[in-house]
Amino acid sequence: MSTTTPRSGGHSEPVKSAFAFSGAIFAGTILTTVGIFQILSGIAAVAEDKLYVKGIDYVYQFDLTTWGWIHIVLGAIAIAVGIGLLLGQTWARISGIVIAVIGSISAFAFMPYYPFWSLAMLALYIFVIWSLAQLLSGHDEF
Repeated sequence: MSTTTPRSGGHSEPVKSAFAFSGAIFAGTILTTVGIFQILSGIAAVAEDKLYVKGIDYVYQFDLTTWGWIHIVLGAIAIAVGIGLLLGQTWARISGIVIAVIGSISAFAFMPYYPFWSLAMLALYIFVIWSLAQLLSGHDEF
């Protein structure tokens, strides 16, 4: 007697839920990690403005202290949403995509100050968006 219910395509329901669970774990872990990095980066910008390189003037120019506070707030929200994902909260799925999109925009705008770090953060946020979008669309087979 089988405990799984076959679906079209030969997949069973427990396998699909395992993939959905692993997608949420992946997104929650990455989002929490990126949030911690954001807070540390923000503290560095607030505490010592000379840590980051002052490049050319550009459209998205803010004072580094302002960028520091932006990173701290985004990091705190990302950690909260990441923990929500790890706890299986449904509100955290949409919130995770929203905070990852905002974080991606922030990383892009911060690129002149710390380009390689910003690219790494942008890549991690894109992985979170992809993982949560797969989870929400029901296509969570990785």
